[in-house]
Amino acid sequence: MILLSDPKVISIPVQDCGEPLAEIASAPAIVLDPRERDEAGAYGRIRIGVLKRLRSASEKLPDGIRFLVVEGHRSSTEQARRFAFYEDRLRSSGITDPVDLRQRAGAFVSPVEVAPHCAGAALDLTLIDADGVELDMGGAVNGHRTGDEKYCPLDAPGLSDEARRNRDLLTRSMGGAGFVNYPTEWWHWSYGDRYWALISKADSAIYGPA
Repeated sequence: MILLSDPKVISIPVQDCGEPLAEIASAPAIVLDPRERDEAGAYGRIRIGVLKRLRSASEKLPDGIRFLVVEGHRSSTEQARRFAFYEDRLRSSGITDPVDLRQRAGAFVSPVEVAPHCAGAALDLTLIDADGVELDMGGAVNGHRTGDEKYCPLDAPGLSDEARRNRDLLTRSMGGAGFVNYPTEWWHWSYGDRYWALISKADSAIYGPA
């Protein structure tokens, strides 16, 4: 498994295409959740090309099922704060080696210099039914914050049949639209960033920090 803290990720060149950020809420078939709302409203924006692919992915969902987007763009300042916080949490558990800390933190929080969210290239999202109720995904979005790391990986063992079916549906729809998953987080999908470029074998990322 390649983590965002892997040197291979930062070695990928970036040739930013210059696309601006767009409002996720402009897509009527996609719901934006306020739980990660920030003062500037960055959480509700992604690159135009990412939004187009998200719309395409939504068209692959069965009738009555929609995407619930929890977070899109994230500022570099906020990303750095989250990474430092998670490192501190790991440090308090007895992990002190700097290299080990960075690698372990990178399992759930990206180093700011390669962060897909900072590029406007990533989405944290889940699925909801026609009544707006979240489907059973076998674990919550950002479950690592509550110590629920066991069920965070996309292929986590021990999931119910329903949760596995719902994760498979998410994978088919997002993967079919060109997104790649960060395998430690079932809810995290990106397109056009350095991690996407590495996994999809593209020559370079098309989105840098936005």
